[in-house]
Amino acid sequence: MMEKKNNLEASWKKRKENALKLANEAIEQLLLHKEAVNFNSVHVQSGLSKSYLYQTPEIRKRIEECRQKENAAKAAWHEKYDKTSKSKDVIIAAKDKRITKLEEENRKLKKEIDNLMALLYEK
Repeated sequence: MMEKKNNLEASWKKRKENALKLANEAIEQLLLHKEAVNFNSVHVQSGLSKSYLYQTPEIRKRIEECRQKENAAKAAWHEKYDKTSKSKDVIIAAKDKRITKLEEENRKLKKEIDNLMALLYEK
C-alpha cells in the first residue's frame, strides 16, 4: 500500500515538473519571438490549461512579471511619443508666429515699394 502511495506521489511530482518545464519553455519562446506573454498565449504555446496556469503560483508569478515588464515598456514608449508630439506642437507654433511676422513685414515692404513707385511717377 505504501509503495503505491510513493509511486503516485512520484508520478504527481514528475507531472508537475514536466508542466513547469512546458510553461517555462513556452514563456521563453514567446519572449524570444517578442510576442505578448499572457495566460492565453502561454496556454496556446504550452498546451497547459489556463486554470492550471492561474492556479500554479510559480507560473502565475512569472507570467504576471512578464506582463508588467511589457506594460512598462509600452508606457515608456507612449511617454516618449507624447513628449515628441508636444515638442512638435511647440515648434509648429513658433513657425506659425514667424510666418505671421514675415507676412506682415512683406506687406509693409510692398506698401513702401508702391509709395516709392508713386513718387517716381510723379517726378
